Amino acid sequence: QVQLVESGGGLVHTGGSLRLSCATSGIIFSINSMAWYRQAPGKERELVATITRGGTTNYADSVKGRFTISRENVQNTVFLQMNSLKPEDTAVYLCNVVCRTMRGAGNYWGKGIQVTVSS
Repeated sequence: QVQLVESGGGLVHTGGSLRLSCATSGIIFSINSMAWYRQAPGKERELVATITRGGTTNYADSVKGRFTISRENVQNTVFLQMNSLKPEDTAVYLCNVVCRTMRGAGNYWGKGIQVTVSS
């Protein structure tokens, strides 16, 4: 069973920075993509950034130029560097991994971590 655990969230002032990490555990044969989503109160979950096995990245327009997604392949960890944070970035951030395990292809989620940006 694959498990994802996010860390690095917290409270920061407008303009500040945070670095989120998502550690994976379990037997993973290969990872297709890793991503960060976020969900603010009363809003739908939205895709923040993705990174493919080949390293191709994609970002939501609202975070382009401020956030950077990266991955460490040996330990299958994904990071999200968040700079120039704004109050509208406040949300629960969730890690997502699409990978192949002994059970076949799977889509896995972390429990999420709170990021709060004060004005």
